[in-house]
Amino acid sequence: MSRTAYASHRRSRWLVSSLLLLGLMVGTLAQAQSGAVAFMAPVTEVVSNPYGLRSVWAQGDWVARSTLLLLAFMSLLSWYFIIAKWLSQRQLDAQLQAANSSFTRDETLQQRSEAMGAQSPFRSMVMSALAARRRHASLAGQVDLGNWLSQDIVHSVSSLQMRSQEGLSILATVGSTAPFVGLFGTVWGIYNALVTIGVSGQASIDKVAGPVGEALIMTALGLAVAVPAVLAYNALVRRNRVTLHAVKSFSSELHTQLLIEVDRQQSMAATRREA
Repeated sequence: MSRTAYASHRRSRWLVSSLLLLGLMVGTLAQAQSGAVAFMAPVTEVVSNPYGLRSVWAQGDWVARSTLLLLAFMSLLSWYFIIAKWLSQRQLDAQLQAANSSFTRDETLQQRSEAMGAQSPFRSMVMSALAARRRHASLAGQVDLGNWLSQDIVHSVSSLQMRSQEGLSILATVGSTAPFVGLFGTVWGIYNALVTIGVSGQASIDKVAGPVGEALIMTALGLAVAVPAVLAYNALVRRNRVTLHAVKSFSSELHTQLLIEVDRQQSMAATRREA
């Protein structure tokens, strides 16, 4: 073999060895990177909660289910009255503003009442006062007109006040009794836990976790039902108080306008007789 051929053969062997070594290094590096990624990637395992509300309903007895249904009914009832009373108070405020605006017109009370709306309780108040004024003529002066009109207006305000308080007793009842209903569920859950411990003869966590979790859920549900009812009751009572103060101011203005209109009519009648 000549020197040139030998040198070419050595270069070929060196090139093949280099390529093999480079391929081996690339494969080893890729395997190491995949192993590192697999080592660093967090293992996520979905574990279902065996002690949630669904388990309480599925595994609970008729006492636990009845307690859950009672709390759900109390919650729906309280939220119904919360929304209904808020809408009713909002409507009453709008009707009161319309009634006060109608009193700024230079018209008779009959004409002012027609501008208040057919469903407005303030229109009924004005119409009742006008009817009481007409009935006063049959008393032959035995009762003072001012006192007679005042009694009728006070009666109308009292009726409106009683109507504005409808449903508030339900919220007060729910707010005061829901924690005790939840406490009853708590006591029943603790009782089931003690029975489980007594039957199994061991107080391991897997034996008592279910009943104790049921007891804690009952306590939380009782508070979740009671707290919105109490807060809404206090807010609605305060708003009622403010609205009724404005209603009493309107009734006082109505009493004054009635007396002014009666005096005006008597003056006009006296002027006609003199003429």
